[in-house]
Amino acid sequence: MNFNRDSVGRVIKTYRLKKRLSQEVLSGLAGIPRSHLTAIENGRKLPNLETIWKLCIALDIAPHEAVSAMEEDAAMHYNSSK
Repeated sequence: MNFNRDSVGRVIKTYRLKKRLSQEVLSGLAGIPRSHLTAIENGRKLPNLETIWKLCIALDIAPHEAVSAMEEDAAMHYNSSK
C-alpha cells in the first residue's frame, strides 16, 4: 500500500469540516495558499511533512493522529478496490 494523496486530502478535509473551518480560514491559519489546500483536499497534490504539520497545528490535532487516520483511510480504500 502506498501513501495515497487521495487519502491525505480526504482526511484533511474531514478534519477541516469537523472544525467548521472554510478553506480560506484553514489555509490562513496554516500559512499556506488556499489554492494549495484545495489541491491537497482534491488529491491533486501530496503535501510534504512540513505542510501536514502546519495543517495539524492549525486544526489543533496531533500530527500522529492525522497520519494514523490517513493510513486507515488508505487501507480502507485499498481493500475496497480489490
